[in-house]
Amino acid sequence: MRERGLHIDHTTIYRWVQHYAPELEKRCRSHLKATTDSWRVDETYVKVKKVWMYLYRAVDSQGNTLEFLLSPTRDAQAAKRFFSKALAAPHTSAPRVITVDKNPTYPKACKELKAEGIMPDACELRQSKYLNNLVEQDHRFIKRLVKLGMGFFSF
Repeated sequence: MRERGLHIDHTTIYRWVQHYAPELEKRCRSHLKATTDSWRVDETYVKVKKVWMYLYRAVDSQGNTLEFLLSPTRDAQAAKRFFSKALAAPHTSAPRVITVDKNPTYPKACKELKAEGIMPDACELRQSKYLNNLVEQDHRFIKRLVKLGMGFFSF
């Protein structure tokens, strides 16, 4: 802006971002690559305000992040909340198969969501130790970003 002779404060730019970012997201979302119907779901722990929290993440088979959720607990209720959020997202397609680790809360949450009609009945929940390596390796990049700032400062 300065090259064009306009003197604008940085807070003005910040206000523009706050105002126009939702509209840009709404218009650009449909042009993004479609997600695949094979999901990998896992959780990791991160520090938030010096307290350890669980970061649930879902990626598709190509490694694109589908959804994430920060939760203070690692139980069936948190897994159910995460799956509900991921299934309701407008940019995700209904999953054919969801690969998770051996955490016993995932089958319980999946069963409850199928009973409620939120998750498709044809969706297969696959518990595998090694097929989830895509999302496990992706945790490294999250940890590297979080470690630099010594965790998040607000929930």
